[in-house]
This record gives sequence, structure tokens and C-alpha cells, in this order.
Amino acid sequence: MDFSLTKKQQMIRKITREFSEEYIAHIAEESDQNSQLDPTVMKEMKRMKYFGTCIPEEYGGAGLHDDTISFCIITEEIGRIDASWSITTGVHCSVVAYPLYIFGTEEQKQEFLIPLAKGDKIGAFCITEANAGSDAGGVETNAYLDGDEWVINGSKIFATNGGIAETLLLVVKTGEKGRRKEFTVFIVDANTPGYSVGVREDKLGVRASNTSELVFQDMRVPKENDLGGIGKGFRIGLQILDYGRILMAAQCVGLGQAAIEASIKYANERVQFGQPIGKFQGIQWKIADMGVAVECSRLLTYQAAWMCDNKLDYGMIGSMAKLKASEAAMQATHDAVQIHGAYGLMKAYAVERYFRDAKMAEIYEGTSEIQRMVIAQKLLRRGY
Repeated sequence: MDFSLTKKQQMIRKITREFSEEYIAHIAEESDQNSQLDPTVMKEMKRMKYFGTCIPEEYGGAGLHDDTISFCIITEEIGRIDASWSITTGVHCSVVAYPLYIFGTEEQKQEFLIPLAKGDKIGAFCITEANAGSDAGGVETNAYLDGDEWVINGSKIFATNGGIAETLLLVVKTGEKGRRKEFTVFIVDANTPGYSVGVREDKLGVRASNTSELVFQDMRVPKENDLGGIGKGFRIGLQILDYGRILMAAQCVGLGQAAIEASIKYANERVQFGQPIGKFQGIQWKIADMGVAVECSRLLTYQAAWMCDNKLDYGMIGSMAKLKASEAAMQATHDAVQIHGAYGLMKAYAVERYFRDAKMAEIYEGTSEIQRMVIAQKLLRRGY
């Protein structure tokens, strides 16, 4: 069993770390306060092909579609500097561009995937509604066929990238079979009449990331815009979320790593009672626990990525990775604030932002409670 990264993966880590520190680090706090992504970073992200990380070069991507570990490394390194950018690119790639590559027809790839992979357009995956959060089966946004078009009515909430997205993957109800609802994923151009952006959410963390309500009023979508087949939406949606959880876990690994690094630096510099506070056992144990939790998360995340690339069933391990990594990030950022004392409560110190960002990660892409349900059901069904 080889845990080492390839030379290519090591180089990807180095390049992404240098990029993040050069282009994102100096404006991360300002972006958080303004709740706005910087357009210069957007331009540089596009140049680096970070919007097409998991898409083959033939469709305008970076060609890492069979190297999910490298995708995780990129997400981790961006998340180490700014979770808002990490979730923006991670969601765009993992739950919009990648499903289009996996399930889309060649015509759909040419029309929708290439602009997404090149970063010419931003994508959003839309499933959550007022009555359909953890219960994805509660989706009420509906569509009916009228000639060669589907007419869609309803709304979505908490859509990451929603207010800036130009291409949406939209999960809607398209009928019922017996007592079971049937769902379909549609590809939607944001310029379609009947589509509008509602309230933009004012969030606790990842504030620069755009999270918005989306409204659909008699919106007409061409019949050929279904992704993967009519009535296949629930299965496809779950597969999309499985893949997305790996990348959200990677984001949390980066966030936890940032908290550790900030804590080590502060503990070595801050002097109390005549010595650096890092000399005290209480601080040492916190840093040790942070390191163990984040490294365990990294290993689980890379395992899920490896299983994905080797065409193994990674659903349970992906949920484990997302659960462990999000809670490890919360633990690490909590301890980082504690180590910094009163300074940890001040916006001048990045750990205050890390703490808020980490709490978000325990909620989105499936709450910790949902991850435990997924894991337990799979264990009970098949054993370990």
C-alpha cells in the first residue's frame, strides 16, 4: 500500500499553494467582509483551468478527470487560504461540470460543458427547497411536458453559486409512478425567460461565496435538456452528491490545515509567564489533537478519491470523509480560536474567519446527521 503522492500530484500541490498565496491570501479577509468574490481572482482561476479541473482537455478542462486525488489537492490548497473560493470552484466542478461529463450527451457537452470547463460560465446545482433539505425526496418544484418543451414552476433555496451561475443543474418533479415521485435533472441556461434570482443569503461563513434563492415561473426548457433521462433524477442526484462530498471533505482538510498552521505560528510567538505558550502542555495537546484529526480526514478523503478513480463504490467512504473532515475542521478552528485567546475573536486574525467557515461545512453537502444516517444504513445492510 503506497501512501505517497506522485510527482505530478506533488507539483500540483506546489503550484496551487503558490497560486493561492499569491492571488487569494491578501484579499481573503476583504472578500469575506464585502461578501464578494474578487474578479481578478476569477480571471486567474480561469487561466489556471481551476473551473475545469475534473474535465478532459478535449472539453476545455485540465484533464484530471481520472485523478480525483489531484482534484482534492487543488480544493484543499485553495481551501487552506479561502473556503469561499474553495466551495465556489468545488461546487462548480464536482456537482455541475463533472455530472455533465458523466451523464451528458455529446450535444450537451458541446453546448454546456465546454463553457463551464473553460470558466466562461459558472455553474450551480439546485436541489434544496424550503421543504426539501435533508429530505431530497421532498422536492416540489415541478415540470410538465408541453409539446417539445418542459414547463417548470417552483423555487430553490441555498443554491451555492446561484446568483452568479449561468448554467444550472435543476432537480425537479416530472411525475409520479404509483405513490412514488419521479424526478429529472434539467440543464438550464440562466437567460431562459421565467428564471430569476431571489434573495441572496447573508451567511455566517464562506461569505464571499454566492448563496441565493432561485425562482422559476413558467420557465420553458427544451425537451433535449434533460440530463441522463426523464425520471432518473433522484438516482443521478444522489450520485452527484456522493462525488461532491469528496471535494467538500477536501475543502475541510484545507481549512483544518490552515487552523493548525496559524496556531503553531501563534503558539511559538506568543509569550506568557516568561515563555512561548507552545511550551505549555495544554496548548501542545490541542495542537496534537488538531493534527491527528486533520490527518485522519486527509487520509479518508484521499481514500474516497482513490476508490472513485478505481471505479469502486466510494459512497460510504465519501460520507465518512465528509463527516470526519467537517467535524475535524470545526474542532481545529475552535481550538485555534482558543489558543489565540482574545485575539482569536478579532477579525484581524484569520482564525476568526476559519471558525465561521468551518461551521458551514458541518451543514452543507449533507449535514453531519445525514452523513451518519448514510454510513449507518450502509454498514447495517452489508456489514463492515
